[in-house]
Amino acid sequence: MRVKYAVIALLLFASAVYAKTDPRLAKAYREDKAGWIFVHLEGTPNEIGFQDGYLLAPGIDDALRAMKYYLRIGTKKDWSWYRESAKRMFWPKLTKEYQEEIEGIAEGLRAQGKKYDDIDITALNGWMELAQYYLPALRDKIIPGAGDDKAPGNCSAFIATGSYTSDGKIVMAHNSWVDYLVGERWNIIEDIVPEKGNRILMDSFPGFIHSGDDFVENSAGILITETTITQFKGFDPNGTPEFMRAREAEQYANSIDDFVRIMTTGNNGGYANDWLVGDTKTNEIARLELGLKHYRVWKSKDGVFFGSNFPSDPEVIKDETTFKVNDPNSSMNARKVRWGELMKEYKGKIDVNTAESFMADHYDTVLKKDFADARSLCGHVDEDPRGIPQWGWTPYFPGGAVQGKVTTTGLAKKLEFWAHMGHPCGEDFIASKFLKAHPRYKWMGKYLRDMKSYPWTLFEAKK
Repeated sequence: MRVKYAVIALLLFASAVYAKTDPRLAKAYREDKAGWIFVHLEGTPNEIGFQDGYLLAPGIDDALRAMKYYLRIGTKKDWSWYRESAKRMFWPKLTKEYQEEIEGIAEGLRAQGKKYDDIDITALNGWMELAQYYLPALRDKIIPGAGDDKAPGNCSAFIATGSYTSDGKIVMAHNSWVDYLVGERWNIIEDIVPEKGNRILMDSFPGFIHSGDDFVENSAGILITETTITQFKGFDPNGTPEFMRAREAEQYANSIDDFVRIMTTGNNGGYANDWLVGDTKTNEIARLELGLKHYRVWKSKDGVFFGSNFPSDPEVIKDETTFKVNDPNSSMNARKVRWGELMKEYKGKIDVNTAESFMADHYDTVLKKDFADARSLCGHVDEDPRGIPQWGWTPYFPGGAVQGKVTTTGLAKKLEFWAHMGHPCGEDFIASKFLKAHPRYKWMGKYLRDMKSYPWTLFEAKK
C-alpha cells in the first residue's frame, strides 16, 4: 500500500512539474465547481487542444473507456470500427485549425500518461453521427428498411424575446436528455479564447471540441442551443461532420445568418436538429430545422421558439422522418403541448427564475398532473414503465434530463450563464438502487454512476 501511494505521489509531482514547465499551459486553468469542471483554454489551436487534453485527462480517459464499452454493446461495433470510420470520413474534412486542436488534445492526454491519438479524439467527437446516423444508413443499404430509424430525440429547450420576456430581451434555456451513463459525464464548461474568431462559453463533454448537446454563447452576442429531431433518417458520408460545423458556428458566427450558412454548408445530415439561435445585438431569435434534404428557418423579434424533439417543417416530416405528429402520448408531442401551455401562462414574465422552473417541470399533459416521467420537460425515463419506444428506450431506461442551463441577453453580454448539474428538479439518481430495482440493465453497472443534483450555479468567462 505504501508503494502504491508513493507511485501516486510521484505521478502527481511529475504532473505539477510538467504543468509549470510547458509554456502551452501558462494561460489555462481548471476549477471544479458544483458538479461541473470549468476550464479556461487560450491560445493557438494546438495550445487550446493541449490544455484541454492535459487538464481534462482523467475525464477524457474515463469517457473513452465508457463509450468504447457502451457502443460495443449498444451498436454491436467495436471501437476499431469507429476509428476507421472517423479516419476515413471525418479527419480529411477537418480544417487545419481543428486538426491541430485535436492533435493537441491527444498530446495533452499523452503528457498525462493516457495513450490516445488524434483518431481516437476524432471518433469520440463524432460518435453520435457514426452510431445514430451513419451506421443505421449503412444497415438500411444492405437490407432496405432494416436501418434503425430511432434517431435520438434528446433535450427540451426554448428561446424567447420581445413581449414574451420580462425585459423584452432574449431568454434561452436547455436541459440535456441522454442516457445517464453518458449524461453524468456531460459536466464540462469551457471558456475558449482562440487566436481567431470569437470567444466561446459553452457546456461540453470530455474530449469534445464542440458543445455536443449544444448550449453556447460567444463574444459576438450569438446564443445557440438545440433539440434533436426524433426518428430522423438520412446521412451523407461525403458531407462535413456536424461536430466541426457546430464548432465553426460557435466560433465564427457573428449573426444568425452566419450560423445558418455555416451549418448548412457541407451538411451531412448527422445529428439532425432544430437549432434555436439568438442575436443579443438585435434581440432577434430564430429556429433552423436542419435535416439532410431539407431545411427551414423561422425568425422573430417578438416571439418564442421551443423544442422537444418534434419536427415542424412538413417536408422534413414527410421525406426524412417516420415521426407521428398526431400521437398525443409520445414524449415529444406531450412536451410540445406543455411548452405551449407554459409560454401562454408566463408570457411577459419569462426570466432566469421562470426558465429554471421550466427546466425542472414535471407536469405530464396526458395524465394532467405532476408526474416525473418520459413526458415531463425534466425527463425521468428511469421512472417510466413505457420507456420511449421511438428512441429505442425500453421500459425504465436509465435516461432523461441530466443537466440544465439558462442565459439571457444581459448575462450573455458578460459571457455568463447559469448551469445545473444533475436533474434540474433536484432529484438524485442512485445507480445501485436503480440496478437493484431493474436488473435488466445490470450490464451498465460497470460504468453507470450516481448522478447527484447540484444547485444552480453562475459560470463566467473570466477576464
